[in-house]
Amino acid sequence: MNKGAIIAGVVVVAVGAAIIVPRAMKPKAVLEEAPVPVVEAERPQPGDIVLYRNLVGTVEPSDVVYIYPKAAGEITDVFVKAGDVVAEGQAICKIDTKQVDAARLSMEAAKTAKDNAETNFRRQQALFAAGDIASAAYEQAEMQAKSARIQYEQAKLNYDYQMEFSNITASIGGTVEQCDVEVHDNVAQQSLICVISGEGSKAITFSVTEKVVSQMQVGDRVTIEKNGKEYQGSVTEISSMIDAATGLFKVKASVENGDALPTGSAVSLFVVSDRVDQAMSIPVDAVYYTGGDAYVYTYDNGTVHYIPVEVGIYDSERAEILSGIQSDDLVITTWSSELAEGAKVQLPGGDQAEPAPGDGGQAEPVTADNAQAGNMQTESAQAE
Repeated sequence: MNKGAIIAGVVVVAVGAAIIVPRAMKPKAVLEEAPVPVVEAERPQPGDIVLYRNLVGTVEPSDVVYIYPKAAGEITDVFVKAGDVVAEGQAICKIDTKQVDAARLSMEAAKTAKDNAETNFRRQQALFAAGDIASAAYEQAEMQAKSARIQYEQAKLNYDYQMEFSNITASIGGTVEQCDVEVHDNVAQQSLICVISGEGSKAITFSVTEKVVSQMQVGDRVTIEKNGKEYQGSVTEISSMIDAATGLFKVKASVENGDALPTGSAVSLFVVSDRVDQAMSIPVDAVYYTGGDAYVYTYDNGTVHYIPVEVGIYDSERAEILSGIQSDDLVITTWSSELAEGAKVQLPGGDQAEPAPGDGGQAEPVTADNAQAGNMQTESAQAE
């Protein structure tokens, strides 16, 4: 091998080494760390939670009277029909009770006897004053006149009663809701003649269970729906006794501007079924369940904690928390697949500082900025 070939080989090896050695000495690339999840959190807030139950009620007039005859007889005249508006005392119908004529004859006979007795008494009174009759005759004539007057008054009272029984009138002003009698109908004392609803607003009657009635109060607002239209009302009466027929408590509610609701029609209504005032609550979506047990995640200086809680009532937005957390805890309100005990998270803005306790006002998601501000306020208060 000649010397030139050897020198060329040495040069190639040297160049290769110069290329390989720096590459071998270059440090390996550092793996990038996964970003810390960003979550939102808020403190529990006091507030009212009210639950509503959908029920079915019946429309009734605020005032309603059912008219029955006071004596049996035959209908001789009918003066109204369903839908008519009547005034108090207006004639509804007339009944031939077969007693009016007899009562009238008795009254007329009693009046004749009274007139005769009074005429005789006046004559005897004049004779007694002239000394022509004894006092016994005068006193007898006086007693007969008094007795005749009493008998006449009794006969007239009986006649008036019979006339009242015969002439059926409206006891209140309002609308005739029902009047099914016709001329020549024979009615008894238990026969319904007419139903009149008063001129006031309509009312809704409905029945509820013992649990629901325990949460209701007079004055509670109710919402009534009929044919796609909503009406507002309020509870006016709550029965304290169970209806033996249904096993439920009857409740009555007034309706505002409900004159157009047909009497007797069914309506849908929403009433309070449960309520709690000034409950410590959190967003209902911040509560999770496993095996029927509720829990939440809290934020503590950048670390997640798994906290079992006891939940009270809840609606579509807020849930009452009975135990497990305090009012100054920060409850995580956003979901992340990385939420777990001990996991690292951060608030919006990237600051992981622990926020200061709130003042119990409106719930507001905690961010890095207001968390830091809360810390500064807390430190200032401690310094003072």
